[in-house]
Amino acid sequence: MREAAPAASPAVFDEVATMAFDGQALRYARRLGRGDAPPLLLCNGIGANLELLAPFVAALAGRTVVAFDVPGVGGSSVPLFPYRLRHVARLADELMRRLGHDGLIDVLGISWGGALAQQMAFDHPERCRRLVLAATSCGMFMVPGRLSVLRKLASPRRYRDPHYLRRVAPEIYGGALRRDAGLIDRHARHIEPPHGLGYLYQLGAVWGWTSLLWLHRLRQPTLVLAGSEDPIVPAINGRILARLIPEARLETIADGHLFIVTSAAAVAASVASFLAAGDER
Repeated sequence: MREAAPAASPAVFDEVATMAFDGQALRYARRLGRGDAPPLLLCNGIGANLELLAPFVAALAGRTVVAFDVPGVGGSSVPLFPYRLRHVARLADELMRRLGHDGLIDVLGISWGGALAQQMAFDHPERCRRLVLAATSCGMFMVPGRLSVLRKLASPRRYRDPHYLRRVAPEIYGGALRRDAGLIDRHARHIEPPHGLGYLYQLGAVWGWTSLLWLHRLRQPTLVLAGSEDPIVPAINGRILARLIPEARLETIADGHLFIVTSAAAVAASVASFLAAGDER
């Protein structure tokens, strides 16, 4: 089942629609690229709707890109029961197949979505060609951010209350948002608050999860991106991922947790170069 794209959908996407999977409605967006390079699947952070990825998608020219709202977030329906990352990885794989992308794909995950991207690479190695992990960690055994910051992430209030977001964004996200209040307002304009239960399910999906025991088994060439000013996922977590994944390399971005948006042009250039190296093989 597909529905017409909402009028407010960012112009960067060519298609925004909803697809049903056994009662679970999953909203996705696709930007069509040129050539026959594998499409890039974007896995977003906790509570974040796909519109928030528009600056990065706009900066990443030429390649087909697919993003989606996790169940209970944005335009995706709230599931009846809690789920684990493996479930979302299966949904994402099936979404790509139904969209006609049944060959190799590249996967980029941000924060919570970085855990999902690792799970996809592990569960579907025959599908995942290249992996990009941004502002993320190995899960339960990560080096945690500041407790005052993590407490604020336990609630979706920042997505629902613009005044609260303006007050706490510099502390919880760091980087450019500490220096430019205008960036916070531009970010806030694209927020669609997640459902409270959907946010809780997302938190529960990574409860007790870790990739630490099997990172050494990932064979995909991997680009690890870490923010040097990230209060949520300290940069040392990126170094851990890059050390444990056999074919990984690390790039440190001089920005905070949302560097994929606040440093979109620079990050897109790094990602494009990394993916293009695979296209040439």
